[in-house]
Amino acid sequence: MYICKHNVLSIRVVMIDVMAREVVKGKWATRFIVAAYVQGALAVGNTLFWVIGQLGFMKPEFSRVIAFGSAGTWFTVGYLSYLIVGVIGVAVTALFYHYIENVLGKPYKGLANGLAWLHLILMNVGVIGATWLMMVSGYLAGAAMLPPEVGGRGWNAGQVHTNIFYGIPLGYPTWIALFIFLLAIGVACGGLGYILMWRQRAE
Repeated sequence: MYICKHNVLSIRVVMIDVMAREVVKGKWATRFIVAAYVQGALAVGNTLFWVIGQLGFMKPEFSRVIAFGSAGTWFTVGYLSYLIVGVIGVAVTALFYHYIENVLGKPYKGLANGLAWLHLILMNVGVIGATWLMMVSGYLAGAAMLPPEVGGRGWNAGQVHTNIFYGIPLGYPTWIALFIFLLAIGVACGGLGYILMWRQRAE
């Protein structure tokens, strides 16, 4: 009889513990999932812009820029990097926050919460700024190097670097580097917050 009561009591304690852990629902995984949805929507819109442009208003077509390579490679690298880091990377990051908050039962608070905000904002702003500037500058530069017969200008590499890549204040490479720096700072803040939460005791 005593053993039976002891087992029932143990089961109740376990159930209460499980229920208590289920109450601890972190918000950061949800925030990063929402950010991934937004990035995905932007990726679709961005892709449609280039595809529709290919079919009508864009001369030279972006497919020629990609096929030509050279400075147009910036476009390809920027587009693929946005899909990998901006969409997939942000979505995968949500899993880390889910593990800390919902599996380990450690909701973000204080310094760690501030670091998570920096992670969310700087990572998303940084990846959009860097990759989209790479796409724009890559297309403009690659298009300028194509022959006039297909809508290009027939420029050489020197002309492209002077008139396209450094044709805006500070130049595209500088702005791209600054946005990559923001992205790196955001990821570093997220990593530091993750370490702080990992070392913290579960509530």
